[in-house]
Amino acid sequence: MPGWAEAGVWGLVAGGALILGAGIAWLFRVPARLIATIMAFGAGVLISALSFELMDEAERTGGLAPTAAGFLAGAGAYVAANAWLARHGARHRKRSGDQQPGEGDVQGSGAAIAVGALLDGIPESVVLGLSLLHGGEIGIAVVAAVFISNVPEGLSSAAGMKRAGRSLSYVLGVWGGIAVASGVAAAAGYLTLRSVSPAVIAVITAVAAGAILAMVADTMIPEAFERAHVLTGLITTVGFLSAFAIDRLST
Repeated sequence: MPGWAEAGVWGLVAGGALILGAGIAWLFRVPARLIATIMAFGAGVLISALSFELMDEAERTGGLAPTAAGFLAGAGAYVAANAWLARHGARHRKRSGDQQPGEGDVQGSGAAIAVGALLDGIPESVVLGLSLLHGGEIGIAVVAAVFISNVPEGLSSAAGMKRAGRSLSYVLGVWGGIAVASGVAAAAGYLTLRSVSPAVIAVITAVAAGAILAMVADTMIPEAFERAHVLTGLITTVGFLSAFAIDRLST
């Protein structure tokens, strides 16, 4: 299988976890505390992956200064885009409670939520394509981290969408579209970056890592802490350790 196709398949698989989480939330009434627990675990998994898989690889390949610059640039770009989307009704797109506005509350909020979901998922997908460029094999720890974190993202957000009165077609359309976009982004990342220098790949990897960390802090941890409270830190730590173990056992 060509490298770009393999990257696309893995991106689609990881994005498909969003549909899985959304389907569970639509079919079953999942307790808010359980959603928060899974969200905290997923946050820890992502933090571990970006620490040991992304930033470590970027720094060893491109050096500390370019990596730091890319990391801050990625976080800054995500925060700026997220702030703009928040003003258009997508601030609570990953919340499972009553925080999400309906279309009658904020005109255009449905589109903003969909764009916000795309914003959250693209950096993770690009990273999957980049991981194939590093050594010709997909980073199992990265795939596992994205998949594990996407399930609670889809679950929590879909629960909030349902409470806000969104239709099933809207929910499945959003997450199905994001899953497809994840596959396309992973394939595109592989195709467009396979001929660039390792230093450039290192910077782009750091940009993606910064965006992912900003996403975790802005959207995942608030939902987790609101419901899980004092256990959030412990659950996040377990998620971090789980991803770290996967990384070490797969090498």
